[in-house]
Amino acid sequence: MTPDPQSITVELAGRSYPVLCGPGALDAAMSKVVALCPNKRLLCISDQTVADHHLHRLADACAGAGLTLRSLIIPPGEAQKSFAQLESLCADLLALEVERGEAIAAFGGGVVGDLTGFASAILKRGTAFIQIPTTLLAQVDSSVGGKTAINMPAGKNLIGAFHQPALVIADSAFLQTLPARQMRAGYAEILKLAVLGDADFFDWLDTHGVDALGGDAALMGQAITRSIAGKADIVACDEREHGVRALLNLGHSFGHALESLAGYEGALVHGEAVAAGMGTAFAYGVHLGLCPKDDYERLANHLTACGLPASLSAAPGGPYTAEAMIQILKNDKKNQSGVLRLVLPRALGDAFVYEEHDLGRLEAFLDVQLGQS
Repeated sequence: MTPDPQSITVELAGRSYPVLCGPGALDAAMSKVVALCPNKRLLCISDQTVADHHLHRLADACAGAGLTLRSLIIPPGEAQKSFAQLESLCADLLALEVERGEAIAAFGGGVVGDLTGFASAILKRGTAFIQIPTTLLAQVDSSVGGKTAINMPAGKNLIGAFHQPALVIADSAFLQTLPARQMRAGYAEILKLAVLGDADFFDWLDTHGVDALGGDAALMGQAITRSIAGKADIVACDEREHGVRALLNLGHSFGHALESLAGYEGALVHGEAVAAGMGTAFAYGVHLGLCPKDDYERLANHLTACGLPASLSAAPGGPYTAEAMIQILKNDKKNQSGVLRLVLPRALGDAFVYEEHDLGRLEAFLDVQLGQS
């Protein structure tokens, strides 16, 4: 018997919104979608891959709810998070005479969500926004919390805005067509949430994560629900990343540097970069005497068992150099007063923001990690 979808609320003063997750979430959410579509149409942005697999299902759900679906399709891939694609998307939405009172839906993975959310944030000074994530990574991470952005040559997600969705629909049925590589990439974000602040969840993942990735839908459903609930709690406490929400960047400083250097053509995907970044953060924590070596080894072994890179040298898309990574890290969004701020571990389930004043020490460490010294 298929369980009913669950509803998790992101509690924000005056702007709280539900996240419906699990099989059947799309159909269960349509009454909420209708309420956000006063013109009886849903404006939807998707990429070609997702459209080929799933757009018919969204169209059927809209038709059943009395809505007309108007879809705009972009090419797939991280390279679409650009000024050129943002301008083109905004022009197409304006041609459809989008109104501030109607919702724009992102139907796809993190790239579609980030790009569509940013367009929604700036079009006519802000429209309503619906997230319908179709990848594991987007369901457990990027669709919840209101971060939207495009990339720059200097780094990833450097141009953007906080723009909370009015509704998130994380239907697990969409994951059935997701390639194994993308499932592993999404799992990295589930693991990150456990590693930064929930040791019990890490223990559970260490026991069940490989089976969840291997196709056990019930275990994966538990992991997804727990991840969304955990992120919702963090966002409710710190919407604009002034405190505890910064911990969600565990692995991301190093990971984003890898992504920028690899380019955005698919040689390295985001979850792989985050996995390698987490392994690197733990290795640096051990190097600085902040974290037990046993915890680093336990995380690295789990990443490897799940088919994810546990180090910089194992990340696809290279070769990478320490010098180039340092240049990217200097533009990290978390930096303050010229000081690099890294999320590092004290232990599994206990992360904190560490201020690194000695870039020479960090570069020497990265040299060793990359096998260049």
